[in-house]
Amino acid sequence: MPILGHSIPLAALGTFILWLGWFGFNARSTTAANKDIAMIFVNTNLAAAAGAVLAMFTSWTKFGKPGASMTFNGALAGLVAITSPCATVSPLSAVIIGAIAGVIVVFSVIFFDRIRVDDPVGAISVHGVNGAWGTLAAGIFNMGGTSAKIIGVQILGIVSCFVWTFVTAFIMFKLIDMTIGLRVSPEEEAEGLDFSEHGGNAYPDFGVSAYAQQ
Repeated sequence: MPILGHSIPLAALGTFILWLGWFGFNARSTTAANKDIAMIFVNTNLAAAAGAVLAMFTSWTKFGKPGASMTFNGALAGLVAITSPCATVSPLSAVIIGAIAGVIVVFSVIFFDRIRVDDPVGAISVHGVNGAWGTLAAGIFNMGGTSAKIIGVQILGIVSCFVWTFVTAFIMFKLIDMTIGLRVSPEEEAEGLDFSEHGGNAYPDFGVSAYAQQ
């Protein structure tokens, strides 16, 4: 059973701060002040908005209610997906890319939950899965023309990043597990690390029931 976030307003604020910061992240990646920046701004915003809307409707269809946290993840998924192609696709393509990202993130979060991957904020789904989708989309929706060569290069980049990250992270986490340990004890997990490591409680009115730990 997942431990839900304690504040939806703070989650929304964090999402909008990231959304705003992404304009600087994508646009300034050009390292030049030219008209391309305007298109990047537009594409970034459209993809994020499309991701939020489609994630909301997808979660609504899947779970019966429009989940706020999944909607926020949809916006972030759209931002991640448009990062690679932000300067090389049209605004309509940006909407499509963001919309697909919003759908992908919902089903990706469900998938990783089912295979018991410890990812409480959906970071793998938002950044990993939709990062791969955005990299592929850069080849599919390229305004200069799509070719098998372009798409092949993008796929090669996705596979290379996955192999490098998986192997490096696997070795690193194995070394940590064999030395200082990768996880805290179940008792510390239930009490909260604020208490076990810092001797205080950030949220004293919060507790994990025995039912939730099963």
